[in-house]
Amino acid sequence: MGNSGSRAPALLGKTHVPDFEWKIHDFPALLDTKATSATTAPFDCSGFKWCLQLSPMHKKNGDETPYVALALMLWPYMLEEDHMVHAVFEFSIYNHSNRMYCGCKADYNFYLKNNYSKKKCLIPLQELLKSSAFLVDDSCVFGVEILKIDVSSPEKKAVVVQHKATTVQNLFVQKKGFVEGTYTWTVNNFLELEVKQCVHSPSFEVGGHKWCIVMYPRGDKCSTDCLSLFVYLDARNDQPLEFKNVVKMTLCIQDQKNGKHVTITSGLVEYANAWGWPNFIPLKKFKDPSGGYLVESNCIVKVDLTIVGSSNDG
Repeated sequence: MGNSGSRAPALLGKTHVPDFEWKIHDFPALLDTKATSATTAPFDCSGFKWCLQLSPMHKKNGDETPYVALALMLWPYMLEEDHMVHAVFEFSIYNHSNRMYCGCKADYNFYLKNNYSKKKCLIPLQELLKSSAFLVDDSCVFGVEILKIDVSSPEKKAVVVQHKATTVQNLFVQKKGFVEGTYTWTVNNFLELEVKQCVHSPSFEVGGHKWCIVMYPRGDKCSTDCLSLFVYLDARNDQPLEFKNVVKMTLCIQDQKNGKHVTITSGLVEYANAWGWPNFIPLKKFKDPSGGYLVESNCIVKVDLTIVGSSNDG
């Protein structure tokens, strides 16, 4: 797709071989999904679980040029309320011509309820699409190397970053033939269920797999006075462990009076288990009698799932 030689973009410098490498096969097909982001399945590093998130059309403040950007997510359910994890890391993209990783260094303070780092721009999107060094056979490779971890907690836990062989994930996005499914869950007795920690919908099938909606009526541990909603892949699915679905998901709580539904759409997610939003809707707004989200203990949750591809460990 064009030829920009082996020159590295001005933003990038040479980086270490990453702890985690993510190969995206047919990168233009990812763009065709119109997804604002794509997120890996969790990977392990030094006692924590992390995810790498790619934004293919990120724009800096005041700049109309779209960039391919990366962010790091710390899996929040491994943290306690009073813990802070400071991480130093490198984002990278692989230069096939020079056989080296190029990128930039970053650091971030991760908290239970603030677990995404700031996005770092790597390369302008159009420059990547024209490159014969970073895009080979329409595929490109991204990575992250975690250099240092400090944990601030009452226990003052010390963490030594343990480097091991690079973990590899592959992302395959279909060009066509997406599998779509919709399920509507009517909860008729929310005020009775409110005392429970979480509530599961009946299972439903999309793409030969069983799924269910999980609601935390009072919010889960990562929420702030909000209703939490997730979609789980049934653990009893008969599928090879190395296979993961790549899914785009929309969750909606319907406004039964005014039609002002609350809707959130994910980017592409490598679906190993569950995905959703701890802070889906503030409980005060959800229970407001003037609204139509909760009517006589009745609420309606709708999910749209689109399976756009698959992933595996390399």
